[in-house]
Amino acid sequence: MSNAPHLYRDLITLFNECFADAYNTRLVKGGDEPIYLPADEKRDYHAIYFAHGYYSSGLHEISHWLIAGDERRKLEDFGYWYVPDGRTAEQQKIFEQVEIKPQAIEWILSVAAGYHFHISADNLNGEATDASEFKQAVFAQVRIYRKQGLPERAEQLRSKLSHFYGTPDYISSECFDFSSI
Repeated sequence: MSNAPHLYRDLITLFNECFADAYNTRLVKGGDEPIYLPADEKRDYHAIYFAHGYYSSGLHEISHWLIAGDERRKLEDFGYWYVPDGRTAEQQKIFEQVEIKPQAIEWILSVAAGYHFHISADNLNGEATDASEFKQAVFAQVRIYRKQGLPERAEQLRSKLSHFYGTPDYISSECFDFSSI
């Protein structure tokens, strides 16, 4: 873990330094619900709004953006189906499938920032489900990214976070403890 404080303003600055010009995308402190909004007549840039200035919410929303392709980045919330907290077991399975890669990237970015990662099933008021398969899938995806490398934008931000927080500039297996999630 890094001893540096994890301030949402730093995360905004680091993200925007990497992507504001190249992708016309900004990270923005939001309110209750995070959302990605492509540029429109009201706002001439794409905006990733994260909840309440929570650092972890910022990392999570960034992770979705980092894996979204060109076409998905033209759609509100990347065009993903979303049912809020209170999902059925079947809806939760669908939710988890969409969350594997973003949460694996979020975990890698968290390590680069020296920040504790918490896996999020995001369904506190829904049907009780066993999250062990989801956790295994996220852990397996981290191993795949470690072996094959991250998508280009994810690697760019991982490196920037690592430099800023003074963490090792590589993805070591020792940094990922399944029992911690």
